[in-house]
Amino acid sequence: MWENCLKRLEAEIPKQEINLWIAHLKVDIQGKQIMLYAYNDIVLQKVKDHFLQHINAAIHEIFGPNYHAQLSLLMDQNDDISSTKKNVTTPDRPYIPANIDPRFTFETFIEGRSNAIALAAAIQAAQKDHQHFNPLFLYGSTGLGKTHLLHAIGNRVLQNNPKEVVCYLHSETYVNEMVSAIRNHDMDKFKLKYRSVTTLLIDDIQFFAGKERTQEEFFHTFNYLLDGQQQVIISCDKFPKEVNGLDPRLKSRLGSGLSVAIDPPDYETRVAILQEKAVQAGLEIPNEVAFYIAKQINSNIRELEGALNTLYANAKFTKQIIDLEFTKTTLKNMFMVHHRIVSIENIQKITAQYYNVKWADILGKSRKRSIVRPRQMAMYLAKEMTDKSYPEIGELFGGRDHTTVLHAYRKIEQILVDSPDINEDKQKIINKLTE
Repeated sequence: MWENCLKRLEAEIPKQEINLWIAHLKVDIQGKQIMLYAYNDIVLQKVKDHFLQHINAAIHEIFGPNYHAQLSLLMDQNDDISSTKKNVTTPDRPYIPANIDPRFTFETFIEGRSNAIALAAAIQAAQKDHQHFNPLFLYGSTGLGKTHLLHAIGNRVLQNNPKEVVCYLHSETYVNEMVSAIRNHDMDKFKLKYRSVTTLLIDDIQFFAGKERTQEEFFHTFNYLLDGQQQVIISCDKFPKEVNGLDPRLKSRLGSGLSVAIDPPDYETRVAILQEKAVQAGLEIPNEVAFYIAKQINSNIRELEGALNTLYANAKFTKQIIDLEFTKTTLKNMFMVHHRIVSIENIQKITAQYYNVKWADILGKSRKRSIVRPRQMAMYLAKEMTDKSYPEIGELFGGRDHTTVLHAYRKIEQILVDSPDINEDKQKIINKLTE
């Protein structure tokens, strides 16, 4: 008889809405009461606000005027009412895996100047009581810890409330699932799945670029979750407006909450990361080795991990002790490749292109402000991203004295503390150098 009610509702409610919200309710007939159980608060509130009146009208028509619906939350989603009750319908419900990696927590995340704001924002977002952190958009180059923070948020949310419906996924997974749903004529189930989560963590959203139908569906799911005050955390390799191939509406919505950049780790943070990763791997490395590797690699955390793994494997196979000399020999080729990619000449050219000035002006003597700032930024990045000394950098900047380079470094370092615009300039240039 409940199936007859569903058919009766089609006269007043679009079938798509019925399949999305009502058909997935668990039903238990107890005397004159039709008990309807929702799997989570989102579905319960939606049915209560928009469909309960229609459902009761259908029940009165099919069952009789003395019957009425009572809507409740299914407290234990593993309970099977049909084992103890009769006339129960248990339609297929989309499975929502959390996909959270327990290794990635806030406690194992190494904090530094480059990621302190992102870490603080992620911790606040995990508390789910700061709506101005919703959506939280984390952006930066690959290998800087964005994925770690997404998993850390998921772990903290579940730690605070195990009944939360948390879901982490890569944007490519979302696209593949949607394609499968379209092919199998199962879009209603797909929509219900992602609109039923209470915390959605989606990684590398730049993968949506150029996929118009995916963007359209995600836009509506995204709006639905935000309107229901559910938390959405997204990562990307660029600021939303810089991602080519994204719909302007989606770009605007993605940037409507809090957007935080994660920069490459500074020298001290790189050392701390290496030491922490070594401890996690059960590997002992001398401090001088950690400092040496951190000096050679300054782009992202994954390259630091790669160097450490290479060092560990070679030491294990050759049964040698990891010291500074062994490290230099083992990682020589890796560092040569890295230094060829991030050369001072590349830094000069990319910085000049970014600020729309000539490379010759960066090396020249002009004191115009429009030239001085790009030159200072290039000198700062040359010191941060290579192992060159101040005198060596000065020589490569038109034969300048090392004190000029030191002044430029300190000037940019000071400005970065108070200027979000200069921070953004720095990050964009680094992105181009390391992409």
